[in-house]
Amino acid sequence: MPASRREFVYGMGAIGAFTLFSSDLFSIDRTEPELILYNVNFWTVNPRQPRAQAVAISGGRFLAIGSNDEVLALAAGNAKKIDLGGKTVLPGFIDAHSHPAEAGLSHLRMVDCDLRSVAEILKALRERASKTPPGEWVLGFKYDDTKTSEGRPLTRAELDAAVPDHPVFVQHRGGHTAWVNSPAIKLAKIDDRTPDPPGGSYDHDPATGRLTGHVRENGRVTFEKIIPSNFTRDDHREGARLISQMMTRTGITSVTDAMGTPEDLRAYQDAREAGQLKMRVYCHIYQAFMDQMLAAGVKTGLGDEWVKVGAQKMICDGSISERTARLSQPYIGRPDDFGILVTPEEELYQQARKAHAAGWQLGTHANGDVGIDITLRVYERLQKELPRKDARYRLEHCTVVNDSLIARIKALGGIPTPFSTYAYYHGEKMKEYGADRVNHMFALRSFIDAGIRPTQASDYPPGPFEPMMALQSEVTRTDAKGNVWGPQQKIALEEAIRVGTMNGAYASFEESLKGSIEPGKLADLVVLGRDVFKEDPYNIINIPIERTMVDGRWVWES
Repeated sequence: MPASRREFVYGMGAIGAFTLFSSDLFSIDRTEPELILYNVNFWTVNPRQPRAQAVAISGGRFLAIGSNDEVLALAAGNAKKIDLGGKTVLPGFIDAHSHPAEAGLSHLRMVDCDLRSVAEILKALRERASKTPPGEWVLGFKYDDTKTSEGRPLTRAELDAAVPDHPVFVQHRGGHTAWVNSPAIKLAKIDDRTPDPPGGSYDHDPATGRLTGHVRENGRVTFEKIIPSNFTRDDHREGARLISQMMTRTGITSVTDAMGTPEDLRAYQDAREAGQLKMRVYCHIYQAFMDQMLAAGVKTGLGDEWVKVGAQKMICDGSISERTARLSQPYIGRPDDFGILVTPEEELYQQARKAHAAGWQLGTHANGDVGIDITLRVYERLQKELPRKDARYRLEHCTVVNDSLIARIKALGGIPTPFSTYAYYHGEKMKEYGADRVNHMFALRSFIDAGIRPTQASDYPPGPFEPMMALQSEVTRTDAKGNVWGPQQKIALEEAIRVGTMNGAYASFEESLKGSIEPGKLADLVVLGRDVFKEDPYNIINIPIERTMVDGRWVWES
């Protein structure tokens, strides 16, 4: 943002004030609009000017906002004018927690197991094996054990029969568990007597004691360590290109990569330099790579409006969709299962302290109430020992909360990034948490009422990233079959849009740069096919995205 900025506001009214941007770099006397969008139903997410009819854009930023007549009057001979025919336009959506780089690579090389029967999944794996040299791995992702018609998970015997000559690793959509076959188990050098690793498990058949092939949390990591990585630098760039294309088609203009690596950071930059990166990226760095980041003097905020270093990412507990989050009360129907604590508190503290002392923002995966409690204790301890103003501690997911946890988050100025599409997409799993607990999950109503700024977050691949699904999920708390999950946490549509725009910008220290349509901010927006404010809330998911703009350029047009 330029150092000198003045906003001129003339009048009030239903459309909102006419607002003009001026700075040392943008002189209104010398700068004419490059583009004017007019005859538009703008919802700006700017409380001083919530509605507008037209915007002028120059240099990738909003130059002026107001009525058709006011903005069109700025046009000179070279300005391109586009009549949007009354379409509803919102600021570009910000997915504040997803895994774009990893997902892009997965789409390039792995079998997409988002299928609706075990038979279809086995067929897809068998077909991939037929094209894979014997002995090489067959990999799958986006498998979901509750989405198949058989109503049961994959078995080791099925994987052995379908793919006998290759090791198989099929990752659950949630990313915290996987299913493997016998060749994979042999390569991992584990057997029925191998003890579970700390923070993970190798599941056994309770009747026979034999490994089932289902591995959870750090049990999954055992296999990931032996799977060869043969991605080239060009593969990484292509993955970034592909996923940015997929996400901008849905109205997403910025993302937080919630578990990036140095290679991912380079991939985003390579895609950008090739003109192939369509969205902006705030890239967390997983704690395992922090020593090289610290040695290079890198810290949160390095970069620009396109690719920027985010927080250090840590992991406290397990997954919601895979039912491994660490809870204070057991899962429904599993009286001895409280979930998995992945990282002990003292180890988490040591990871966090090093980065915090070096000026990094912190983001910790914490799903269950026990995981959130531990993470907050770590943050509270750091703030006492090494106090920092406006640290914006992030609680990645922050799913199962209570009044005490919410009060502590508020006191810390913490930022929760709850799953936005889970009530709609993963509703069938909510019964394992119980009605009372679900009323304290993805707790947008409670967060907002407490003055906390939660974000929109898909966690893709674990959750679908479509913002229209997120809005419907947050507003109705209803799944695809019409079941309501946690109705106490419903929020209004206007609140949901703000969660998905301004709050996401705040989570990355960029609220003065994006998240709303106002003069001086980046020209990122989405054109909807129908007016979301007039749509049946239970049909928001079906509103088409007609265009997505990033930096004043259309990156997607239907």
